[in-house]
Amino acid sequence: MGVLDGKVVLVTGGGNGIGRECALIAAQQGAKVLVNDLGGGLKGEDEGSAGPAEQVAQEIRAAGGEAASNSESVTNYRAVQGMVEQAMDTFGGLHAVINPAGILRDVMFHKMSEDDWDKVIDVHMRGSFNVARATIELFRNQNDGAYMFFTSTSGLLGNIGQANYGAAKMGIAGLSRIIAMEGERNNVRSNCLAPVAWTRMTQSVPVKDEAAAKRREAMAQAIRPDQPARLSVALVSPAAAHVSGQVFGASGENIILYSQPRPISTQTKEEGWSVDTILSEAVPAMSDKFFPLSRPPLASQGAAPAKAGS
Repeated sequence: MGVLDGKVVLVTGGGNGIGRECALIAAQQGAKVLVNDLGGGLKGEDEGSAGPAEQVAQEIRAAGGEAASNSESVTNYRAVQGMVEQAMDTFGGLHAVINPAGILRDVMFHKMSEDDWDKVIDVHMRGSFNVARATIELFRNQNDGAYMFFTSTSGLLGNIGQANYGAAKMGIAGLSRIIAMEGERNNVRSNCLAPVAWTRMTQSVPVKDEAAAKRREAMAQAIRPDQPARLSVALVSPAAAHVSGQVFGASGENIILYSQPRPISTQTKEEGWSVDTILSEAVPAMSDKFFPLSRPPLASQGAAPAKAGS
Protein backbone atom coordinates (compact mmCIF):
# COMPACT_ATOMS: atom_id res chain seq x y z
CA MET A 1 0.00 0.00 0.00
CA GLY A 2 1.28 3.45 -0.90
CA VAL A 3 0.24 6.94 0.15
CA LEU A 4 -1.00 7.65 -3.39
CA ASP A 5 -3.06 4.49 -3.97
CA GLY A 6 -6.01 5.31 -6.21
CA LYS A 7 -4.66 8.72 -7.19
CA VAL A 8 -3.64 10.06 -10.58
CA VAL A 9 -0.69 12.46 -10.74
CA LEU A 10 0.59 14.68 -13.53
CA VAL A 11 4.34 15.31 -13.34
CA THR A 12 5.75 17.95 -15.67
CA GLY A 13 9.42 17.95 -16.54
CA GLY A 14 9.23 14.28 -15.70
CA GLY A 15 11.87 13.07 -18.14
CA ASN A 16 14.93 14.18 -16.19
CA GLY A 17 16.21 15.21 -12.76
CA ILE A 18 13.76 15.90 -9.96
CA GLY A 19 10.75 15.46 -12.23
CA ARG A 20 11.86 11.98 -13.24
CA GLU A 21 12.30 10.99 -9.59
CA CYS A 22 8.89 12.47 -8.72
CA ALA A 23 7.25 10.33 -11.39
CA LEU A 24 9.04 7.15 -10.33
CA ILE A 25 8.39 7.66 -6.61
CA ALA A 26 4.74 8.63 -7.15
CA ALA A 27 4.28 5.37 -9.06
CA GLN A 28 6.03 3.42 -6.30
CA GLN A 29 3.52 4.97 -3.89
CA GLY A 30 0.59 3.66 -5.92
CA ALA A 31 -0.22 6.56 -8.23
CA LYS A 32 -1.09 6.32 -11.87
CA VAL A 33 1.28 8.81 -13.47
CA LEU A 34 1.12 10.97 -16.56
CA VAL A 35 4.75 11.83 -17.29
CA ASN A 36 5.10 15.08 -19.21
CA ASP A 37 8.37 16.31 -20.67
CA LEU A 38 8.99 18.40 -23.75
CA GLY A 39 12.35 16.68 -24.18
CA GLY A 40 14.10 19.93 -25.06
CA GLY A 41 17.41 21.39 -23.99
CA LEU A 42 18.23 23.05 -20.70
CA LYS A 43 17.90 26.53 -22.23
CA GLY A 44 14.66 25.70 -24.03
CA GLU A 45 16.45 25.95 -27.36
CA ASP A 46 15.58 22.53 -28.79
CA GLU A 47 12.38 21.45 -30.50
CA GLY A 48 11.90 18.59 -28.08
CA SER A 49 11.49 14.85 -28.16
CA ALA A 50 8.96 12.34 -26.88
CA GLY A 51 11.81 10.10 -25.74
CA PRO A 52 12.53 11.21 -22.14
CA ALA A 53 8.90 11.16 -20.97
CA GLU A 54 8.18 7.82 -22.64
CA GLN A 55 11.34 6.25 -21.22
CA VAL A 56 10.22 7.12 -17.68
CA ALA A 57 6.69 5.86 -18.38
CA GLN A 58 8.14 2.60 -19.70
CA GLU A 59 10.28 2.25 -16.59
CA ILE A 60 7.20 2.65 -14.40
CA ARG A 61 5.23 0.10 -16.41
CA ALA A 62 8.14 -2.35 -16.35
CA ALA A 63 8.08 -2.16 -12.56
CA GLY A 64 4.38 -3.02 -12.50
CA GLY A 65 2.97 0.50 -12.30
CA GLU A 66 0.63 2.45 -14.56
CA ALA A 67 1.95 5.37 -16.58
CA ALA A 68 1.49 7.25 -19.83
CA SER A 69 3.66 9.89 -21.45
CA ASN A 70 3.11 13.33 -22.93
CA SER A 71 5.67 15.51 -24.72
CA GLU A 72 3.78 18.80 -25.06
CA SER A 73 5.00 22.12 -23.63
CA VAL A 74 3.65 23.58 -20.39
CA THR A 75 3.90 27.01 -22.04
CA ASN A 76 0.92 26.19 -24.26
CA TYR A 77 -2.39 26.36 -22.38
CA ARG A 78 -4.28 24.25 -24.90
CA ALA A 79 -1.56 21.61 -24.67
CA VAL A 80 -1.87 21.56 -20.88
CA GLN A 81 -5.64 21.17 -21.21
CA GLY A 82 -4.79 18.20 -23.42
CA MET A 83 -2.68 16.73 -20.62
CA VAL A 84 -5.67 16.92 -18.29
CA GLU A 85 -7.89 15.28 -20.90
CA GLN A 86 -5.27 12.57 -21.45
CA ALA A 87 -5.13 11.82 -17.72
CA MET A 88 -8.92 11.65 -17.53
CA ASP A 89 -9.24 9.46 -20.62
CA THR A 90 -6.36 7.14 -19.71
CA PHE A 91 -6.73 6.82 -15.95
CA GLY A 92 -10.21 8.14 -15.19
CA GLY A 93 -9.18 11.10 -13.07
CA LEU A 94 -6.55 13.56 -11.90
CA HIS A 95 -5.79 14.44 -8.28
CA ALA A 96 -2.39 16.11 -8.10
CA VAL A 97 0.09 18.10 -10.15
CA ILE A 98 3.84 18.18 -9.47
CA ASN A 99 5.37 20.90 -11.63
CA PRO A 100 9.19 21.03 -11.73
CA ALA A 101 9.40 21.72 -15.50
CA GLY A 102 11.93 24.46 -16.12
CA ILE A 103 14.81 25.94 -18.09
CA LEU A 104 17.72 28.30 -17.39
CA ARG A 105 19.02 31.32 -19.28
CA ASP A 106 21.63 32.61 -16.83
CA VAL A 107 23.19 35.99 -17.59
CA MET A 108 23.93 39.20 -15.71
CA PHE A 109 20.90 41.46 -15.83
CA HIS A 110 22.66 44.29 -17.67
CA LYS A 111 23.41 41.82 -20.46
CA MET A 112 20.05 40.01 -20.44
CA SER A 113 18.11 39.99 -23.70
CA GLU A 114 14.34 40.13 -23.99
CA ASP A 115 14.45 36.54 -25.23
CA ASP A 116 16.43 35.43 -22.16
CA TRP A 117 13.76 37.02 -19.98
CA ASP A 118 10.72 35.88 -21.96
CA LYS A 119 11.75 32.23 -22.35
CA VAL A 120 12.37 31.73 -18.61
CA ILE A 121 9.22 33.59 -17.52
CA ASP A 122 7.21 31.65 -20.10
CA VAL A 123 8.27 28.20 -18.91
CA HIS A 124 8.28 28.86 -15.17
CA MET A 125 5.62 31.50 -14.54
CA ARG A 126 3.31 30.97 -17.47
CA GLY A 127 3.79 27.21 -17.22
CA SER A 128 2.75 27.26 -13.56
CA PHE A 129 -0.32 29.33 -14.43
CA ASN A 130 -1.23 26.93 -17.21
CA VAL A 131 -1.06 23.73 -15.17
CA ALA A 132 -2.99 25.37 -12.32
CA ARG A 133 -5.65 27.03 -14.45
CA ALA A 134 -6.22 23.89 -16.52
CA THR A 135 -6.86 21.80 -13.39
CA ILE A 136 -8.26 24.12 -10.73
CA GLU A 137 -11.94 23.80 -11.66
CA LEU A 138 -11.67 20.00 -11.76
CA PHE A 139 -10.00 19.97 -8.34
CA ARG A 140 -12.58 22.35 -6.85
CA ASN A 141 -15.52 20.41 -8.25
CA GLN A 142 -14.26 17.08 -6.93
CA ASN A 143 -13.15 18.62 -3.59
CA ASP A 144 -9.79 16.95 -4.00
CA GLY A 145 -6.62 18.35 -5.48
CA ALA A 146 -3.02 19.11 -4.61
CA TYR A 147 -0.26 21.13 -6.26
CA MET A 148 3.46 21.07 -5.73
CA PHE A 149 5.01 24.05 -7.44
CA PHE A 150 8.74 24.69 -7.60
CA THR A 151 10.26 27.90 -6.34
CA SER A 152 13.99 28.44 -5.78
CA THR A 153 16.48 29.99 -3.40
CA SER A 154 17.42 32.10 -6.42
CA GLY A 155 14.17 33.91 -5.82
CA LEU A 156 13.77 33.52 -2.06
CA LEU A 157 17.36 34.56 -1.30
CA GLY A 158 18.64 35.92 -4.60
CA ASN A 159 21.40 34.74 -6.91
CA ILE A 160 23.66 36.74 -9.19
CA GLY A 161 23.05 36.07 -12.88
CA GLN A 162 19.52 34.73 -12.42
CA ALA A 163 17.22 37.77 -12.40
CA ASN A 164 14.83 36.11 -14.86
CA TYR A 165 14.77 32.79 -13.03
CA GLY A 166 14.57 34.39 -9.57
CA ALA A 167 11.72 36.70 -10.59
CA ALA A 168 9.72 33.77 -11.98
CA LYS A 169 10.36 31.65 -8.90
CA MET A 170 9.20 34.40 -6.52
CA GLY A 171 6.09 34.78 -8.65
CA ILE A 172 5.42 31.07 -8.31
CA ALA A 173 5.62 31.32 -4.52
CA GLY A 174 2.97 34.03 -4.59
CA LEU A 175 0.79 32.05 -6.99
CA SER A 176 0.99 28.95 -4.81
CA ARG A 177 0.06 30.89 -1.66
CA ILE A 178 -3.05 32.43 -3.22
CA ILE A 179 -4.21 29.16 -4.78
CA ALA A 180 -3.93 27.62 -1.30
CA MET A 181 -5.94 30.43 0.27
CA GLU A 182 -8.66 30.35 -2.37
CA GLY A 183 -8.78 26.56 -2.48
CA GLU A 184 -9.05 25.88 1.25
CA ARG A 185 -12.82 25.42 1.43
CA ASN A 186 -12.76 23.03 -1.54
CA ASN A 187 -9.92 20.86 -0.22
CA VAL A 188 -7.53 22.15 -2.87
CA ARG A 189 -4.01 22.41 -1.48
CA SER A 190 -0.91 24.09 -2.83
CA ASN A 191 2.66 24.18 -1.58
CA CYS A 192 5.96 25.05 -3.21
CA LEU A 193 9.43 23.65 -2.86
CA ALA A 194 12.88 25.20 -3.26
CA PRO A 195 15.07 22.17 -4.01
CA VAL A 196 18.84 21.86 -3.89
CA ALA A 197 19.73 18.82 -5.97
CA TRP A 198 22.28 17.52 -8.44
CA THR A 199 20.51 17.82 -11.80
CA ARG A 200 21.42 18.97 -15.27
CA MET A 201 20.61 22.52 -14.09
CA THR A 202 23.25 22.44 -11.36
CA GLN A 203 25.62 20.62 -13.68
CA SER A 204 25.40 23.58 -16.06
CA VAL A 205 27.34 25.81 -13.63
CA PRO A 206 30.91 26.08 -15.01
CA VAL A 207 33.76 24.32 -13.17
CA LYS A 208 36.65 26.73 -12.73
CA ASP A 209 39.31 24.54 -11.11
CA GLU A 210 40.13 21.08 -9.74
CA ALA A 211 38.86 21.98 -6.27
CA ALA A 212 35.49 22.94 -7.75
CA ALA A 213 35.39 19.66 -9.66
CA LYS A 214 35.94 17.70 -6.43
CA ARG A 215 33.21 19.69 -4.67
CA ARG A 216 30.88 18.94 -7.55
CA GLU A 217 31.60 15.21 -7.29
CA ALA A 218 30.80 15.29 -3.57
CA MET A 219 27.63 17.27 -4.22
CA ALA A 220 26.39 14.68 -6.69
CA GLN A 221 26.28 12.13 -3.87
CA ALA A 222 25.02 14.43 -1.12
CA ILE A 223 22.20 16.29 -2.91
CA ARG A 224 20.42 13.80 -5.13
CA PRO A 225 17.20 14.55 -7.05
CA ASP A 226 15.32 11.75 -5.32
CA GLN A 227 15.49 13.63 -2.00
CA PRO A 228 13.30 16.64 -2.95
CA ALA A 229 11.18 14.26 -5.04
CA ARG A 230 10.25 12.25 -1.94
CA LEU A 231 9.13 15.43 -0.18
CA SER A 232 7.09 16.46 -3.23
CA VAL A 233 5.29 13.13 -3.38
CA ALA A 234 4.64 13.11 0.37
CA LEU A 235 3.10 16.57 0.31
CA VAL A 236 0.62 15.89 -2.51
CA SER A 237 -0.62 12.75 -0.77
CA PRO A 238 -3.84 12.63 1.28
CA ALA A 239 -1.67 11.99 4.34
CA ALA A 240 -0.60 15.66 4.11
CA ALA A 241 -4.14 17.00 3.77
CA HIS A 242 -3.48 19.56 6.52
CA VAL A 243 -0.45 21.08 4.77
CA SER A 244 -1.10 23.96 2.38
CA GLY A 245 0.25 27.40 1.56
CA GLN A 246 3.77 26.61 2.75
CA VAL A 247 7.23 27.10 1.24
CA PHE A 248 9.55 24.16 1.77
CA GLY A 249 13.16 23.49 0.96
CA ALA A 250 15.02 20.23 0.48
CA SER A 251 18.79 19.84 0.46
CA GLY A 252 20.21 16.39 0.93
CA GLU A 253 18.46 14.94 3.96
CA ASN A 254 17.55 18.41 5.26
CA ILE A 255 13.88 19.36 4.99
CA ILE A 256 13.47 23.11 5.40
CA LEU A 257 10.43 25.25 6.17
CA TYR A 258 10.92 28.81 4.95
CA SER A 259 9.49 31.91 6.55
CA GLN A 260 7.20 34.03 4.42
CA PRO A 261 7.33 37.84 4.22
CA ARG A 262 5.71 39.54 7.18
CA PRO A 263 6.23 43.06 8.60
CA ILE A 264 9.23 43.19 10.93
CA SER A 265 9.40 46.92 11.70
CA THR A 266 6.95 49.80 11.55
CA GLN A 267 7.77 53.44 12.17
CA THR A 268 4.92 55.89 12.73
CA LYS A 269 4.89 59.67 12.81
CA GLU A 270 1.53 61.16 13.71
CA GLU A 271 2.23 64.53 12.09
CA GLY A 272 3.30 62.79 8.89
CA TRP A 273 6.62 61.97 7.29
CA SER A 274 8.69 64.30 5.16
CA VAL A 275 11.51 63.26 2.86
CA ASP A 276 13.99 64.63 5.40
CA THR A 277 12.50 62.84 8.44
CA ILE A 278 12.22 59.58 6.51
CA LEU A 279 15.96 59.78 5.89
CA SER A 280 16.91 61.04 9.34
CA GLU A 281 14.53 58.98 11.49
CA ALA A 282 12.66 56.12 9.78
CA VAL A 283 15.54 54.64 7.78
CA PRO A 284 18.05 54.69 10.69
CA ALA A 285 15.46 53.13 13.02
CA MET A 286 14.97 50.22 10.63
CA SER A 287 18.53 49.78 9.41
CA ASP A 288 19.56 47.17 11.99
CA LYS A 289 16.90 44.88 10.49
CA PHE A 290 17.99 45.32 6.86
CA PHE A 291 18.94 42.14 5.04
CA PRO A 292 22.48 42.01 3.64
CA LEU A 293 23.06 41.63 -0.08
CA SER A 294 25.20 38.54 0.47
CA ARG A 295 23.50 35.20 0.02
CA PRO A 296 23.39 33.21 3.29
CA PRO A 297 24.99 29.76 3.37
CA LEU A 298 22.59 26.85 3.02
CA ALA A 299 22.98 25.77 6.64
CA SER A 300 21.67 29.13 7.82
CA GLN A 301 18.56 29.13 5.66
CA GLY A 302 15.86 28.99 8.28
CA ALA A 303 16.26 27.49 11.73
CA ALA A 304 19.23 25.37 12.73
CA PRO A 305 18.92 21.80 11.43
CA ALA A 306 17.12 19.47 13.81
CA LYS A 307 17.16 15.68 13.75
CA ALA A 308 13.87 13.93 13.15
CA GLY A 309 12.00 13.57 16.42
CA SER A 310 13.95 16.29 18.21
